Amino acid sequence: MNDDFIIEARNLHFAYDDGEEHSLKGVDLKIRRGKKTAFMGANGSGKSTFFLCCNGILRPALGELIFNGQPLRYDRKSLLELRRRVGIVFQDPDNQLFCASVYQEISFGILNLGIPEDEARQEVEQVIEYLDITPFRQRPAQSLSGGQKKQVSIADILVMKPDVIILDEPAAALDPRHTKMVNAIVDRLADNGITILMATHDIDYALQWADEIVLMHEGRVLAQGDALTICENEALLAKTNLEVPGILQLYQRLCKKNILRKEGTPPRNLRELETLIENI
Repeated sequence: MNDDFIIEARNLHFAYDDGEEHSLKGVDLKIRRGKKTAFMGANGSGKSTFFLCCNGILRPALGELIFNGQPLRYDRKSLLELRRRVGIVFQDPDNQLFCASVYQEISFGILNLGIPEDEARQEVEQVIEYLDITPFRQRPAQSLSGGQKKQVSIADILVMKPDVIILDEPAAALDPRHTKMVNAIVDRLADNGITILMATHDIDYALQWADEIVLMHEGRVLAQGDALTICENEALLAKTNLEVPGILQLYQRLCKKNILRKEGTPPRNLRELETLIENI
């Protein structure tokens, strides 16, 4: 067993409907434990399908998934344990929230694990406080704003103390304020050692946030590697309709004009670029 990797996909295939057109066509990749991995690619490239395979909602037609060194098993007991340890926050929180109140929503999953009620209540209270949910804890989940629903969706998963949290476009349909809030929550989870997988179309954010980037194209892994290395590869990004992040484009132009020198590591955000300029 290689402790460096928490999830490994080996020749993963999956097809919807009649099985003639595969959504996953031989996916091979390894996810490093405790790291932040951004999944990028056009709609239909297989990101969401791969995520659903990771916690057993979908079962591959061919190939296998390894979690913590063990192949996934699909009996009821094994799937319940897997879904406790690998949680998914869906792109649309309305597909995830169904209880009468926020408190009941967050309690539902942990109580279904058979945790004693007193212990479960304590865990729920800790998550509510940690994610700043207290002001709307008794409100109906469907009455919340998009950002608040996202908070509750993350709380649903976090209360079960997973090893991996998968976020499918967490900033989708959010305004800038709520996007910043959700991103801050995700950063806190990563700082606590949880392995994070995130689908995003925002290449600028992926460069700043991710340790690694996986580029998917037509059901296959086109590339996987260090975020900066992937983001500097213009030809590779073009195959998935992505462009080099704006901060790297600006850095490259400043270097061409001899305002900056290509020394050391290129900047991943505006603050790092400002520091380079100030040090001239």
